[in-house]
Amino acid sequence: MGWFNRRSRPDGTIPTKLDREGDRDDLAALADFVSSRQGVEFYLEPETTATDTTVVAIAHDGEWIRRRTGSPGAAAKLAHRHAVPLYEAARTGYPERMRAWNRAHPERRAR
Repeated sequence: MGWFNRRSRPDGTIPTKLDREGDRDDLAALADFVSSRQGVEFYLEPETTATDTTVVAIAHDGEWIRRRTGSPGAAAKLAHRHAVPLYEAARTGYPERMRAWNRAHPERRAR
């Protein structure tokens, strides 16, 4: 059946991810979130076999977005450019205000 075989691409590389790469639109969405919210912090999520490196941007009230960044270096540059603290989510976890915001806005849970 061949459902799970990995075919090489025309450039000779073998796809290893199920998800798309981060792009300029993702970085722009994070920048827009930072400029339109107060007290934003970034939480870096490492690349996995299913997703590219992502950042969760969390505002002071717990509202958040998750976007791909392509690499930890790109996330660090974006955080430095906007003077936003960058934490490793695997080490620090996520703040309680994010969980409280999720409870108050169940319609956004699937994002």
